Amino acid sequence: MRRLLGGLLGLVLALALTLIAPVAAQASSNGFSVSGGRIYDANGSLFVPQGINHPLQWYPTQTGAFADARAAGANTIRVVLSGGRYGTSSAAMVADAIARCKANKLVCILEDHDTTGYGEDSSAYTLAQAAQFWVSLRSTLVGQEKYVMINIGNEPFGNSGYANWKSATISAVQTLRAAGLTHTLIVDAPNWGQDWTFTMRDNAAAVAAVDGNTVFSVHMYGIFSTASAVKSYIDSFTSRGLPLLVGEFANYHASGVPDASTILSYTRSQGIGMLAWSWSGNSGEDVPLDLVNGFNPGSLTSWGQRFLNGADGLTARAPQLATVYTTSGSGSSTAPNGYRYCTSASSDPDGDGWGWENSASCVVHGGAADH
Repeated sequence: MRRLLGGLLGLVLALALTLIAPVAAQASSNGFSVSGGRIYDANGSLFVPQGINHPLQWYPTQTGAFADARAAGANTIRVVLSGGRYGTSSAAMVADAIARCKANKLVCILEDHDTTGYGEDSSAYTLAQAAQFWVSLRSTLVGQEKYVMINIGNEPFGNSGYANWKSATISAVQTLRAAGLTHTLIVDAPNWGQDWTFTMRDNAAAVAAVDGNTVFSVHMYGIFSTASAVKSYIDSFTSRGLPLLVGEFANYHASGVPDASTILSYTRSQGIGMLAWSWSGNSGEDVPLDLVNGFNPGSLTSWGQRFLNGADGLTARAPQLATVYTTSGSGSSTAPNGYRYCTSASSDPDGDGWGWENSASCVVHGGAADH
């Protein structure tokens, strides 16, 4: 997240889509994978990340947020880290964050915040520098593919230099792959994450063609103030079979008021992941973006009340956990409707949540029929 959004806040998102055929996914080693615009866990079950952002780098003692996020219903927590701009997240700190995710049955999305606003903010790091940060953590990250996704750099590029987003993103992805990091990767949009220039939208297929185990993340703040802006942007990815995550959003921003109700309802109906910014610790004009006051889960803010308990909020959604935490993947467990779970999401080619294995119907864990 950035503190101030610069320029073009009145821009209307008029999406003139250029449809590109869906890109075949690359298989991951033994962790999360992407196929047909959807994320699947290590057992081959559909997974929709739903949860919160936690500013661990700035509040390293606030480790109770992991358990608090799980208690609030999250299945995912996006963890703010830094490779130098905000201090350096040590290997021990990262390992502890992963352990806390696993202890609380959360999927960890680890993100490097150093790249925020590059090209416009002189203190920002390049995506190449962020890639080297992840490479330096290789020994900590390898073996955690079932539980961790890597968000290479937060909001790379502000409103300047964003034409280099495609080449810089591809290069960073290739650097991680060359280092043996086979995790599902998440890449943020430029323009402080909001992609008002449609740079990520228009180049996502090219990035996916290079690496099919990559998810695209947009941050929805003031640019996404209308239902049409929210829906058309999401549709521009789903219509092409490209995986999209709303990696940050809120119901307020100094740059304009996001349409949080549509973000919540449409991501839910479309099966798109979403992560609220942020658990606590915002300052200045961003204080209204706290979900809880002073990291106290018993003291919800108005945003926290809306996100957790409002229509299409976390409680209503009841996110399914990654099946690495709930089943061995043998397919022997039973869905709430009495049918057994499928051993692989590939048993459901039409995506309706129902599969067919061993001459019998089965339910895809976390799919539309899992109720």
